[in-house]
Amino acid sequence: METILHPIPPLYDADSKILILGSFPSVKSREGRFFYHHAQNRFWRVLSLVLKTRVPETIEEKKRLLHSRHIALWDVIASCTITGSSDSSIKNVVPNDLSRILGEADIAQIFCNGGASHRFYQKYQKPGLGRDAIRLPSTSPANAAWSLERLTAEWNVLCTYV
Repeated sequence: METILHPIPPLYDADSKILILGSFPSVKSREGRFFYHHAQNRFWRVLSLVLKTRVPETIEEKKRLLHSRHIALWDVIASCTITGSSDSSIKNVVPNDLSRILGEADIAQIFCNGGASHRFYQKYQKPGLGRDAIRLPSTSPANAAWSLERLTAEWNVLCTYV
């Protein structure tokens, strides 16, 4: 286990309407310095199906897609002790300060990508922000019980806000 600082800045702009929060970047995302960088994570496929667009391949294409659909991305945790990419190993959490995003963008709804993200949000951010977050099923490859079709059906709730 090692204590790691979050290496990826939040992605948002003043036009962002929804905020999707993960827990903490995986090893692959930390190496690639961008969200959901692991090839087996289904985030970009699910988002593309929900938004009815092609799957972005490069980081720049991913950024353009998010900005064009007014979606902000970040994670709940700023630093923690973690083994590899395992959410279940996370300890010594220091939460991210979401007030900057919420102050600069008119976020209509916050979503959490998976149970760990939602649990940490409920514990660390909700008390100070007083805002609910909708828990969505994790797009992680560790959530193998959920098919791409089931994930997409649940994630379609984004369409209400974008």
